[in-house]
Amino acid sequence: MRISEDKRKLLNQTLEKLRLDRYPYWTLWREVADFFLPKRYVWLQSDKERRARQAKNPYILDSTGTRAARILASGMMNGITRPSAPWFTLSVPGYDDDGGPIQQWADEVTRRMMVIMAESNFYNSMAVLYLDLVIFGSASVLIYEDHETVIRCYNPALGEFYFAQDYRLTVNTFAREFKQTVHQIVSRWGIDNVSPTISNAWKSGGARLLEEFDICHLIEPNNDGKAAVPSSFEYRETYWEKSCTMNLVLEQRGFHELPGIFPRWELTANDAYGTSPAMDALPDVIQLQQETKRKAQGLDKMINPPIVADVQLQHRPTALLPNGITYIAGANNVGAKPLYEVRPPLGEMTADIQEVQQRIQLTFHNDLFQMISQLETVRSATEIAARQEEKLVLLGSVLERFENEALDPAINRIFSIMNRSGLLPEAPPEIADQELAIQYVSILSTAQRAVAAIPTERWLQVIGSISAVAPQVLNVPNFEELVRNYGLAIGVQARDMHTREEIEQISQEQAQQLQQQQQLAAGQGLVEGAKTLSETDVGGGANALQQVLQ
Repeated sequence: MRISEDKRKLLNQTLEKLRLDRYPYWTLWREVADFFLPKRYVWLQSDKERRARQAKNPYILDSTGTRAARILASGMMNGITRPSAPWFTLSVPGYDDDGGPIQQWADEVTRRMMVIMAESNFYNSMAVLYLDLVIFGSASVLIYEDHETVIRCYNPALGEFYFAQDYRLTVNTFAREFKQTVHQIVSRWGIDNVSPTISNAWKSGGARLLEEFDICHLIEPNNDGKAAVPSSFEYRETYWEKSCTMNLVLEQRGFHELPGIFPRWELTANDAYGTSPAMDALPDVIQLQQETKRKAQGLDKMINPPIVADVQLQHRPTALLPNGITYIAGANNVGAKPLYEVRPPLGEMTADIQEVQQRIQLTFHNDLFQMISQLETVRSATEIAARQEEKLVLLGSVLERFENEALDPAINRIFSIMNRSGLLPEAPPEIADQELAIQYVSILSTAQRAVAAIPTERWLQVIGSISAVAPQVLNVPNFEELVRNYGLAIGVQARDMHTREEIEQISQEQAQQLQQQQQLAAGQGLVEGAKTLSETDVGGGANALQQVLQ
């Protein structure tokens, strides 16, 4: 479609400003990529560097850093968005019907959303996102509608994309520059929407279909009235050819919600890009590669040292392999011997390398996800819980940010797509236009909440020990609410508990049953007394009256 010259200039200026804002991170990202994922993030290199480094990896000699990053990414994937188990539930605030029609509707919506996520490439994209996040501190996944799988997710690579954020420090502008072949461009946008250059390449066919062109992509708020997208859409998206000098764009459309998720690991001030555990571990990883190289060089010189040889051996065959013999003339010939002895302190070097490896693994929280397997001795459940409590505190802020910046918008986006496609059950009329509340029930989220239940356990232990000598302390806790809140904290679903009204009704029924049992027991006592009285031989007259009185 054709746009005005001013709008085309505005698009290019926005992209250029985003590029300048990202530049300070460029060199850091390149160094992190070199020592963690050099083959994957070639977008951080120039074309010449890319071709030179495709043959070998000159940086990584010890893979501890890369393995530690993958363990953290896999642990977060399994602990936050585990594909094989529900990791979130939906509810309607203010409508706590505990298994009634509203909760049944919310459960069915959750089930259908989980099915759509499983049948699409959502979890594959999330696995890539976690690895990007722990290594580079910034990641992105675009979530588009798809006519085959309802949703389709894409992972723009680091080096392609740019971030900008609003006053709440939330990413609301996303841009990228990427390459596509002529065949890909025309297949997506059609021959009538591309520039004459790409159109001619398409018509020529053959190898020209594989020629690559730079495509620019911008997602931004649609609140300035400077695009053809209706104002009813909250965001707009524009694609255009970077090299095209005409006022043409490939596509421009609107979205009711942000069509992607853009989480950051940790932020500093108002930076748009995050920092990561890999950046914290980078000095240790560089040191590890250097020490590994020096240790290998020392071993090499010990096994195959530099040799000083008699001049008579020059240009003569020698046998320097084990058990080899070389014969030379002259009784006093020195033959060949090492130029100097190399005896590196291998024990000390190995110990220091192991210490550096442990520091790297700790930086990536491997001790949290491999806590039990790494214990040297068998520990009690109490000690393991205490250790887990200590470790989870370190990930608390990260998990909260990830829920706000990734999981919440992802669920909102998928729910909205399914709702517009008519794939959700009809909502009960009493909750029309109500906001849904999201509760995360993943392993890490449940563990985080379970930490809050530990004071309750300790309090009950103290009360139990004191009640033996001071029974009145049992009147202090509200046991009903205490047990309810404890269950919610450790992950028990509300629908698995009786409501307060049901508990009151059950208590009344139990009180009535107890009262009936007491009355029955009292009546039985009177009957037994009357029977005993009737069988008593009192002798009649005054003696009978005296026996009765007694």
